[in-house]
Amino acid sequence: MDSTSGSADSIYVPDAVRRAAKILVVGHFAVGKTTLIGTLSEITPLRTEERMTQAGAHIDDLRGAPDKVTTTVALDFGRLTLSDELVLYLFGTPGQQRFVELWEDMARGSLGALLLVDPARLADTFPVIDLVETYGLEYAVAVNSFDPYSRHAEEELREALDLLPDTPVVYCDARDEKSSARALITLVQHLLAHVA
Repeated sequence: MDSTSGSADSIYVPDAVRRAAKILVVGHFAVGKTTLIGTLSEITPLRTEERMTQAGAHIDDLRGAPDKVTTTVALDFGRLTLSDELVLYLFGTPGQQRFVELWEDMARGSLGALLLVDPARLADTFPVIDLVETYGLEYAVAVNSFDPYSRHAEEELREALDLLPDTPVVYCDARDEKSSARALITLVQHLLAHVA
């Protein structure tokens, strides 16, 4: 959905759009937030990626992402027009604890959050859930299935993450447009049912 033609139609929101919603895409370090936003955005996404350096070697845990060479240091931003009248603005948060100060500003005005989870690093998800709940955001969990053959049962994930019964859980591949769209639709449906 990445629109790189540079035409005015691909850059600007259509005049018919009357409503916009801010959605956070959250998760721990190296879970796929930047990838998901890039996969879904209809505009070239804004990325604040920087090369990882030796200074972060003792801070950033590269287990599960040994080939990662860049990291988000502020935010990712993308846009997705859902209908003639509604556009979603997608804001991706950085995953490292040292950037947690950015959350307050990013959470302000957000309708909800899509929480990306790596099933191989569930313990890394708890601080993110704490932040989402601290800011009172409704959320859906999108299990980014890096390896579809190691899929955990939904009930196991619910229990491991201590999720409320009505918190949606969906499996996705952040690299795949249809899969990522299904995850976002799951969140939007949840928000329509729970946000006044």
